[in-house]
Amino acid sequence: MQYYGIVIHHSACSSINGKGYDYFIAKSGDIIPSSEQTDPLYIHLCLEGDFSGPRAVRTSAEKEQLFLMNKLILRLSEMYGFQPDDIFPHSITCPGGDFPWAQLVISPKDRYH
Repeated sequence: MQYYGIVIHHSACSSINGKGYDYFIAKSGDIIPSSEQTDPLYIHLCLEGDFSGPRAVRTSAEKEQLFLMNKLILRLSEMYGFQPDDIFPHSITCPGGDFPWAQLVISPKDRYH
């Protein structure tokens, strides 16, 4: 199957409503796969919580979620043959203008993130 990248959501998005993602990354650190494919062109990841508001400091749970998402993006990009930086927001408001995109700098060569 050919995917073109990853679409990022957060669970505060009104269109998620318990579905609309391929992998859910919980605050507990659990990664829960969906039972149904969301989109034939992109893999959708959803972080539990609201990542839209500005914050100087992220909670430890949010930092762990972002770390796990980085690892999952690397694995999925290797598995499906797209670039790990092919990452897109779901919409203008999801995951929001203050989402920490800079923390998703991923390099498969040296495993830097």
